[in-house]
Amino acid sequence: MPVNVLMPALSPTMEKGKLAKWLKNEGDKVKSGDILAEIETDKATMEIECIDEGTLGKILVPAGTEDVLVNAPIAVILGEGEKLGDAVAVPSGASRPPAAAPLHEEKSVAPHPEVPAPAQASKGAPKAGDRVFASPLTRRLAKEKGINISSVHGSGPHGRVVMKDVENAQPSPLAGEGARRADEGATSRNFAPPPSDASVLKLFEEGSYDLVPHDTMRKVIARRLTEAKQTVPHFYVTVDISLEKLLELRERLNLQAPKDKEGKPAWKISVNDFVIKAMAMALIKVPDANVSWTESAMVKHKHADVGVAVSIPGGLITPIVRSAERKGLAQISTEMKDYAARAKARKLKPEEYTGGSCSVSNMGMMGVKNFQAIVNPPQATILAVGAGERRPVVRGNEIVIEQIMSVNLSTDHRAVDGALGAEFLGAIKMYLEEPGLMLV
Repeated sequence: MPVNVLMPALSPTMEKGKLAKWLKNEGDKVKSGDILAEIETDKATMEIECIDEGTLGKILVPAGTEDVLVNAPIAVILGEGEKLGDAVAVPSGASRPPAAAPLHEEKSVAPHPEVPAPAQASKGAPKAGDRVFASPLTRRLAKEKGINISSVHGSGPHGRVVMKDVENAQPSPLAGEGARRADEGATSRNFAPPPSDASVLKLFEEGSYDLVPHDTMRKVIARRLTEAKQTVPHFYVTVDISLEKLLELRERLNLQAPKDKEGKPAWKISVNDFVIKAMAMALIKVPDANVSWTESAMVKHKHADVGVAVSIPGGLITPIVRSAERKGLAQISTEMKDYAARAKARKLKPEEYTGGSCSVSNMGMMGVKNFQAIVNPPQATILAVGAGERRPVVRGNEIVIEQIMSVNLSTDHRAVDGALGAEFLGAIKMYLEEPGLMLV
């Protein structure tokens, strides 16, 4: 039977991607393990492997196509003696993207897209008693809009209700007066819709600007950060940290690095490597801060997986140093150099930049003294690191000049409240001001 090649979900949050390049042509013989195409997501470029043997009978999505929905058919593989007319395919779902299907779910099939006017899924509401599949965030949005979620048709995999479905639905007349008041903006959690593209462009003289279309990465960054600020109650804690002992230890460690035949040192530890290690040690010392929030339970992590923000062309990516509390500074330094190089080439694997207990965002090398970062769910904390600079400091009854660095901790207040955030940040400060404690 002909086999459809579907647009894969390369990460749990992926909804769509760009089909960058086909590495096989129609009519080519293929076997399991052959690389068929390259897919560009918001973070990386990944390869699609063939899992069946046969002939690449039809390419359904041309190279260079953007916003290809997860689970949409992109090609058909034919077995010996089979014809293209025998093929079946997953419906593409029309204009709005479904939520990414979990990797273990089966994928439904329907008539091949070349068949004229394929049948659309029923728009009817679920029957009474049917289970409605939707995320807590989607359910919350429906409640705020005064929409009965059981009446919303789900466009996601297996009828799952996704946020776009709720946004396009009308408030239910049975939702009650309270829901209507919420829909009218009586609660602070409602937000006015953003201005339309046309209304924005009217503000500027025609010909005075160029339009640069958003790529997939920028669209995902915009969506996720908007969701984070709207759904995560942020709380901020700030502290100044003396770097005197850290810089002295860093210099000694780097001088002791063994050199290869070309004279290059085996490691070159940075201040950021110390920050990563300090955050990991602090998460273990203050385990209540090493958490992620879910609607039903607090997820308490057993290891400190620290994400590190890396700037790449067009956006940002956060590779994860796994179990950083167990790794030495030299190993952390080596891993980060590898992550940064592959991030800029968009060669990171999804498992290398998803998850994590917390994150570090360091803009000190850009001369930024102080800033506040946005929590990246499902993480509950992120540390914003500013530049170290010589400042006057009172020690006892004397004023001395020391290298001082300001850091801001942003927390998800549902998971890490003020007192706990202060305790966690205090532990980070302790390890950075007494860095020898991280070596014992």
